[in-house]
Amino acid sequence: MIMQSKDRQPSLPATTSIHDTGKEDPGKSTLQTPDMSATTSSTIDIEHVPVANDPRQWSSLRKNLSLFLISAASLIAGLANNVQNPAVQEMEADLPATSAQFSLSLSIFILVQGLMPLVWSAISEVKGRKLVYLVSLALFTLGSIVVALSKSIGLVIGFRALQAAGSSAVIAIGAATLADIFDPAERGTKMGVYYMAPLLGPAIGPIFGGALTTGFNWRAIFWFLSIVSGSSFLAFLFFFRDTFRRERSLTYQNAMRQRMRISPTSSPTPSNVTYTNHSLPRMGEKKKTATIQKKKESDVQALPIAKLSLMDVNPFKPILLVVRRVNNFVILIASGLTFAFGFLVAYTSARSLSMRYHYGPMKIGLVTLAYGLGCLAGSVLGGRWSDRSLSLLKAANGGKSSPEMRLKSTYLGVFLLPPSILVLGWLYQKKVHVSAICVFLFACGFFSIWTYTSTIAYIVDANNGRSSTAVATNSAFRGVMAFITTEVAVPLQDGVGDGWMYTIWALLMLSGGMLILLVSWKGGRWREQAQAREVENSEAT
Repeated sequence: MIMQSKDRQPSLPATTSIHDTGKEDPGKSTLQTPDMSATTSSTIDIEHVPVANDPRQWSSLRKNLSLFLISAASLIAGLANNVQNPAVQEMEADLPATSAQFSLSLSIFILVQGLMPLVWSAISEVKGRKLVYLVSLALFTLGSIVVALSKSIGLVIGFRALQAAGSSAVIAIGAATLADIFDPAERGTKMGVYYMAPLLGPAIGPIFGGALTTGFNWRAIFWFLSIVSGSSFLAFLFFFRDTFRRERSLTYQNAMRQRMRISPTSSPTPSNVTYTNHSLPRMGEKKKTATIQKKKESDVQALPIAKLSLMDVNPFKPILLVVRRVNNFVILIASGLTFAFGFLVAYTSARSLSMRYHYGPMKIGLVTLAYGLGCLAGSVLGGRWSDRSLSLLKAANGGKSSPEMRLKSTYLGVFLLPPSILVLGWLYQKKVHVSAICVFLFACGFFSIWTYTSTIAYIVDANNGRSSTAVATNSAFRGVMAFITTEVAVPLQDGVGDGWMYTIWALLMLSGGMLILLVSWKGGRWREQAQAREVENSEAT
């Protein structure tokens, strides 16, 4: 946070560079010279540090175009999860492959898609968002082409993993990109729109897969993915503007501090400029201020410049800082459980509809579409309700808000999701008419995403300056949980049946909901304590 003193030149955050080279660096912004006549004092947090070509000042058309491009790319990631499921038997016969090998390909895909965001996030904090999108989409397209041409299950497993690595980037930095563009007041709504796409992908994936396999063969699925991902690559290349601004990235700034401290060739900090840490609240204390004091305007000097590389950014340190905050750790567990449930219900529903109702691929896809439609409705309405609740609570609190206020909007999903899961399981167990199955599939999708939309927005809001790292850490949590869930789903379903399996998950989701309520109650205190501790550690070094 920066406090400008009266009658002084507006100050800049520590490690922010002003260096006009006449060229634009995608991950680098250049601050315009402030108005020297300004005499009023103001306070700026890191999320609102002045930058050149501020993405939050873009036109609505430019903002919505970015939202559309990111959502379209995330739709591809969602499609890749299960679009091949209707073609399982044909793939096993053609390659050939066993059921265990095919399940392994799915599990590895989920795990890689969950863990790779940690890498993509670190890259995006040095090289910018656009480069990550382009490289990842190119990898996904390459992986899709090789899978389409594969003659063995080994190639399919290996290059499905490459697909997962490519598709995971938009999961890692999509939400962070929206945080670059939109202010917190409208972020919930935009997150809701954004998450429609990756939720729509798994819903319509089986329908696309079944149609392509029926009309052509299983390889047509991956040629289709190659075409749409290649088109997305071209769209990002020509129409996407990078949203990353290093002045607003704690990861970049910490790396710059480290470089300035250890580099023997770096210029010393100007003697007439004093830097202190960003302002962070302490429990029971006044907020610290980060002030840059200048003797006179003629003495103003640019901060030292050092070109950072990926070697300067340790992806694990910022992740540790995210996880060390108790509020983050608790909400990440709840988020991971919600995501894992989404994989479980789609996978086990397909098995139940096949074994108990004897449905074919197209009918299974149409029935499970109810879950996807519920997710879409929950994403849009939940996002809007999240923003509305935040606005109302902020107004009632004298215009002051906190990230934890957003979690108040999750109560509907927290309390209605567990009974919906419970009923769905016993409907499958008793083989009730499929219309009832569709109703409760819709309800499960609606209430789960109603909750998930607010939790992911909270993860972004509560980690200013580390939003991409926080979202990547969330991806890792949910990827690991989804991997474990997929591995135990079939033995659990075969062992205890649909009724008791869904009963167990109803209890798990109830526990996850209680964790969300706990963060909404005590998260603010945990977050402030963690921020104060980080300030102390920074000052000590």
